[in-house]
Amino acid sequence: MEVKINREIRDYSEQVYFGLSLRQFIFSVLACGVAVLLYFILKPFFGIETLSWLCILAAAPFAGVGFFKYHGMTAEKALFAFIKSEILMPKELKFKSKNYYDNLEGSESNVRPDRKTKKEKRTFRFVR
Repeated sequence: MEVKINREIRDYSEQVYFGLSLRQFIFSVLACGVAVLLYFILKPFFGIETLSWLCILAAAPFAGVGFFKYHGMTAEKALFAFIKSEILMPKELKFKSKNYYDNLEGSESNVRPDRKTKKEKRTFRFVR
């Protein structure tokens, strides 16, 4: 007897029907329902080959949403995160370095008149 254990506990999903989770099963039934409904509605207007392609194209998004996972998020959460980051709150991050030491040492307003300048500080005199 063999028992399968997931490496990550968050990857566990209860299998309801045909090895699918409840979410996957609901969206699969929804995709089949959309395809059947579209077939009966458009049957008088199109041939069988065109109609079959239309049914497949109409059912594919519903089936895809049920199985979609990105970084542990479902399709709705990933879509909301994308809209939030790209449309609602877009930011262009620019890097501007700040040299705080240079600002303290180099600005004329911070230098006291009795202090030596940078060039005077750097000169060394060796006395024997």
